[in-house]
Amino acid sequence: MAETVSFDAAMRRALELAARGPVTGGNPQVGCVLLDDSGAIVAEGWHRGAGTPHAEVDALSHLADAHGLTAVVSLEPCNHTGRTGPCSEALIAAGVARVVYAVSDPGHESAGGAQRLRSAGVEVVPGVLADEVRASLHPWLTAVARRRPWVTVKWASTLDGRAAAADGTSQWITGTAARQRVHEQRAASDAILVGTGTVLADDPSLTARGDGGELLPHQPLPVVVGETAVPADAALRRHPAGLYETGTRDLAAVLAALDARGIRRVYVEGGPTLASAVIAAGFADEYAVYLAPALLGGARLAVGDLGITTIAEARRLAITSIEQLGDDLLVMARPAKGH
Repeated sequence: MAETVSFDAAMRRALELAARGPVTGGNPQVGCVLLDDSGAIVAEGWHRGAGTPHAEVDALSHLADAHGLTAVVSLEPCNHTGRTGPCSEALIAAGVARVVYAVSDPGHESAGGAQRLRSAGVEVVPGVLADEVRASLHPWLTAVARRRPWVTVKWASTLDGRAAAADGTSQWITGTAARQRVHEQRAASDAILVGTGTVLADDPSLTARGDGGELLPHQPLPVVVGETAVPADAALRRHPAGLYETGTRDLAAVLAALDARGIRRVYVEGGPTLASAVIAAGFADEYAVYLAPALLGGARLAVGDLGITTIAEARRLAITSIEQLGDDLLVMARPAKGH
């Protein structure tokens, strides 16, 4: 006999399933389990990426008859037709009797699934494990609500905050393990932002590669911020994901254009000028700071002028994790409340 589970336990299972899906591609990670009258899980599903069945439809596909079942899903079922049909309609058509979900869909077009289900006579139970699910979906929920991508600003520096030596050399401040983590963070992003200055000075490839130098399955779109065209022979012209040149330095316009393309996660890797501009404009949602146990001194700081004139104006951060990578440290942080 299958084990009976509570709504909380079923939601935690849905959250585990959601984590199997990609963090990139514009859509959220969502998981779903179907329970019978006894509370036993009879089917599971999760979303595998844009254009594939949503978690609810994936779970329903494993059963010939879902009439009278309870669907436990981490995000409110969508209520719009995009690349796939509305999940609310799929659940109604399948005869599901109850839908339990954690977090409401913040989408301006996709919200309203719960109301559609209620109007069809389906019992709806919202808010189960809402805090846990909201934390897991925080970047996506924030991006959708703000209508701009979630922005992570990355830099590597010495302990005294220098990103390069006096002569401009910066390879390599950090070691192999830290550099590999950067590739992993690139692969977990929809786009990488750099400025034209970085492109002209360093001719970066901005690909995401594995330990052996191989291209990782997901490649973020390189986005060059600025008015100067990328040279015809630049490495970025050969990037497997293509190239997007903004033609403007207006960061709000750039982020709005990326949002319109379905880009939800942006990784800023463009050097002190771009990083400082993003921070000063208030667009930095997260920081990935790689610290090497070295001192350089000099004027080449990792972050430039932020328009701050007094300590009371300091942008305070809340550290979310600290990880040692070889001899280096990776400090992940987000703006503290009120900052």
